[in-house]
Amino acid sequence: MKTELLNPANSAVIFIDFQPQMTFGVANIDRQTLFNNVLLLAKAAQIFKVPTILTTVETKSFSGNMWPQILDIFPGQEPIERSSMNSWESEEFVAAVKATGRSKLVMAALWTEVCLTFPALEAMRAGFEVYAVEDASGGTSVTAHNAAMRRVEQAGAIPVTSLQVLLEYQRDWAHKETYNDVMAVVKEQCGAYGQGVEYAYTMVHGAPPSRAGAGH
Repeated sequence: MKTELLNPANSAVIFIDFQPQMTFGVANIDRQTLFNNVLLLAKAAQIFKVPTILTTVETKSFSGNMWPQILDIFPGQEPIERSSMNSWESEEFVAAVKATGRSKLVMAALWTEVCLTFPALEAMRAGFEVYAVEDASGGTSVTAHNAAMRRVEQAGAIPVTSLQVLLEYQRDWAHKETYNDVMAVVKEQCGAYGQGVEYAYTMVHGAPPSRAGAGH
């Protein structure tokens, strides 16, 4: 059900075509902000042990390798290589999606109008629920990105953001087994929110200032 909240047991996260050539074409969002949001989503999946699928298109001939920062978060996991712009036309990709056993697919891609839209529509037609991560996907213009998001939403996809996914997985601050890792990611990737957390820790609660990379 689309009214059921995301949790680590009912969803899978999919990263499509986060490669240099695709990044170059993004024009609807500041690319450093996009980079931050994608890593936030990847770390959310890693912290909560959510099944994650990585896929790339034409790595050697056109697009380049997947961002190494994503690969570092999922060591040993090889991206599924494709020739089609539409991930759903890859039998290996579809098999990987079905193998997760999850009905809710959290999808982020470059570009929104192609590499997100095409498989999102196909996945919904196949009976999956799609959660399109709007701020971790990028299009070739503001118009292209917005039109693509409207198209998938009209077809039934649910727009979400990277931080929303992280906090929906955490849900309750009493879940101490993931609390410290979530707060570390917030401080690393979440801008003003992260600065607020750091301020509260150090100035309100008297914790020593954190150091970059501490605890990782």
